[in-house]
Amino acid sequence: MSSISPFLWFDSEAEEAANFYVSLFPDSRIVSVARYPDGAPEPATPGEAMSVTFVLDGLDFQALNGGPQFAFTEAISLYVTAETQDKIDFYWDALTSDGGEAGQCGWLKDRWGLSWQIVPPVLGELLGYRDVARAGRVMRAMLGMQKIVIADLENA
Repeated sequence: MSSISPFLWFDSEAEEAANFYVSLFPDSRIVSVARYPDGAPEPATPGEAMSVTFVLDGLDFQALNGGPQFAFTEAISLYVTAETQDKIDFYWDALTSDGGEAGQCGWLKDRWGLSWQIVPPVLGELLGYRDVARAGRVMRAMLGMQKIVIADLENA
């Protein structure tokens, strides 16, 4: 177990989001849910999840229902390595569903506003070509994409 883990602040959807995330990724599970007790301060509801500890693809996470004071920004994102186009499509479609939002260059926001990057490892290889003209074509192709399309990068 690592001594460092991401801590995500939600308004009131931490348990819903954690359950959704663990349904998408292998080696994922809910570890525990601490609930607000009777007499909890407003706006907490007794029995509502206060915090959720979960594992995504082997990485420990903490989530809190802390109220609307803070929102996610693009200043931090979760980076998902997706080896194949099928995996890119799967994660992209799932995370942009139900109100998520496509971004540029493989970035997206899920329905809770958390930013994700869905990126194939081949992107780094293609951008690192010694043939700088080809690497430039790959860069231009990527900049024109929302969801990354591996075949379009390779054909650039």
